[in-house]
Amino acid sequence: MKSNWHFVGCFFVLNKGVAKIKSSLFLQVVLALILGLIVGVVFPTQAQALKPLGDLFIRFIQLLIAPIVFCVVVNGISGVGNIKKVGTVGVKTIFYFECVTTITLALGLVLGLNSNIGMGMNIDPSSLDASAISAYTERAQTISQAGGVSFLMNLVPTTVVGAFAKGDILQVLVFSIIFACSLNLVKDKASIVVKAVSELSTVFFRAMGIIVRFAPVGVFGAVAFTVGKYGLDSLGHLGALVGLYFVTCILFVIVVLGGILRLCGINLFQFLRYLREELMIVFATTASDSVLPQIMKKLENMGIKSSTVGLVIPTGYSFNLDGFSIYLTLATIFIAHATNVDLAFSDLLMIIIVSMIASKGAHGVPGSAIVILAATLSAIPAIPMIGLVLILSIDWFVGIARAVTNIIGNCVATVVIAKWEGDLDIEQAHEVLSYKNINKTKIEESIVH
Repeated sequence: MKSNWHFVGCFFVLNKGVAKIKSSLFLQVVLALILGLIVGVVFPTQAQALKPLGDLFIRFIQLLIAPIVFCVVVNGISGVGNIKKVGTVGVKTIFYFECVTTITLALGLVLGLNSNIGMGMNIDPSSLDASAISAYTERAQTISQAGGVSFLMNLVPTTVVGAFAKGDILQVLVFSIIFACSLNLVKDKASIVVKAVSELSTVFFRAMGIIVRFAPVGVFGAVAFTVGKYGLDSLGHLGALVGLYFVTCILFVIVVLGGILRLCGINLFQFLRYLREELMIVFATTASDSVLPQIMKKLENMGIKSSTVGLVIPTGYSFNLDGFSIYLTLATIFIAHATNVDLAFSDLLMIIIVSMIASKGAHGVPGSAIVILAATLSAIPAIPMIGLVLILSIDWFVGIARAVTNIIGNCVATVVIAKWEGDLDIEQAHEVLSYKNINKTKIEESIVH
């Protein structure tokens, strides 16, 4: 009799657990990640064939990013009523981005120099095979030669359709701002257009909700492929650099970003818990693009005006790459130490200046971390560019922390600018982050649906 009750109890617990997994995207992603690890270890060859699952999920996400950014920005700005406010938000956003980027570059530089990472490797640059990085260095030379003027020119699309076709977020953002400001100027004469964009936004977010439901499949494929191809042992390859980078990112998030949020009256850990589903997807896919619409929606639900969210988040994807900036300086110092290069103060200063400029063109560039790092090294003759070969094998692993830190940095930036502009309902933020008087399931459903 006892055994029967024991069986009934186990069945009840199991059934309750399955129901909880079915209703929680976070638990589904965690389960997919674990299964991906297991399949990658047990069936490494077959696991490599699962790569298209992760790639397909990201491509579906990218399919909707441009129109969603357009709708969010247009809806937000057209409802502001004061175009001067849009300009003020933009200036404050760029100012904040540059300040934080300088901090991240300096942090990576200081920790890299004081850790002596890479020293003792005694790598002879002439012994390295340059063919492995030829594709990256060619793109890096294009970026270096183009300079700041080319970057500014590239902000403006040659055609409206071209911006959406390429999926260039900055170009879409520029057009969206111009279009939204124009709607604001003509006001009631374009009320039909404003309503149409609003309704389109609802449709696109519903479509994104459908795609997000398949996030666990994408995570499973991405993790299984990576573990199957590189193996768990690869986590230990150049482990000192990977470990230092992860520690640096964690310290930056907790100390710097946590301190900034505290000044805004927000608790960092509550904030991260609120975004945990999106952060887990980014962690597994190393692609922050995959959660852009969901992140924007969550920040709005937290009490931040849509106009601020629509301006800060898309801009931050190109101008506020905190994790990327830390990696640029850390990796540069690592290569210098590994090849026994003594860096002068002028070299260190050049690393920060060039990295700050080059990183602005990172988003949307294939193999962006290696390409922008190559562009940085090309401006510092003392460091052999061929040293990039040393870090190719760990790029995916550092990409995990890089993408997660980038997305957290942009979310914090949105809170800061909203607080600065008075666009943050702090009481609503506290209620949402502490889950007081709010049904957790309803919050998750509002993001997915």
